[in-house]
Amino acid sequence: MSSPPVDAQDAATADAVIVTRGLTKRFGRSGGRAAVDDLDLEVPRGSVFGFLGPNGSGKTTTIRMLLGLATPTAGNIRLLGGDMPRATATVLPRVGALVEGPAFAPFLSGAANLARFDSADPTSSRSTRGERVRHALELVGLGAAAHKRAGAYSLGMKQRLGLACALLGPRELLVLDEPTNGLDPQGTREVRTLIRALADHGTTVFLSSHLLSEVEQLCTHVAVMRSGRLVTSGTLESLRAEGSPRVRVRTPDAEAAASTLRRLGLEGERASADEVDAALRPGLPVELVTAELVNDGVRVRGVAVTGASLEEKFVELTGEGFDVDG
Repeated sequence: MSSPPVDAQDAATADAVIVTRGLTKRFGRSGGRAAVDDLDLEVPRGSVFGFLGPNGSGKTTTIRMLLGLATPTAGNIRLLGGDMPRATATVLPRVGALVEGPAFAPFLSGAANLARFDSADPTSSRSTRGERVRHALELVGLGAAAHKRAGAYSLGMKQRLGLACALLGPRELLVLDEPTNGLDPQGTREVRTLIRALADHGTTVFLSSHLLSEVEQLCTHVAVMRSGRLVTSGTLESLRAEGSPRVRVRTPDAEAAASTLRRLGLEGERASADEVDAALRPGLPVELVTAELVNDGVRVRGVAVTGASLEEKFVELTGEGFDVDG
């Protein structure tokens, strides 16, 4: 059965920068294994969209199909309003991408490598090429290393150079596969700041990452893949809200607080030296938890109720821990 076309959608879908319907990729003969299976995905314009899943869940295969680097076995893709791959020539110049790690000519400088990539873009102007290259290198903090051989770059510098390549021109959509891979903490913070700034100026960012903390700090929307299939998609807040709420107690009497929580049927976990965290069970108001803590002589400095963490929700949806090598 063929997938419905990606048109005649409601207004929200019509404004989405990425829409897939029934997107499928199989490898091998006679149907083979489905790396991506019947994927329906919508990425809202202006979002920072986190694309999550364990190793082998189909994330990179999906990204390759979106960018025309792999041919779907079935299904439809609309990118920036254009039906792919028919609209490749008009759509891809408006898309920046960093996929599966950058590859550069090692004996050329960072600036020369970017100039080569820019010259391959039929929509770029030769007269302004030098300015575009300088601007992209400055954006990612490589201005001082512009004339250094790319082969002498560290892994983190090469990752930055790949990001600079994706930013050679104004982009409506930025597709990033593990953009902070190999970066030190300072470099990671700088890339996060850059992504936020790009999103604030209207660029939609589609971000695949194995770092849950990165996704929680950056993303407005999240989709989770498992074994080639989409298991959930929506705003980050709605995903958190689906999980059980948690109570966190700040107290100098952490052991006594944990004992009280256990008596109430809650498994208390030490979140830090002076904090205890536990999942609230249905029907047990936090006011009662607080009263019982006080009755037991626990010195309560603060009580907060939060949604489930993204890590807890991920484990619930995929049945496994998050693969840090994903």
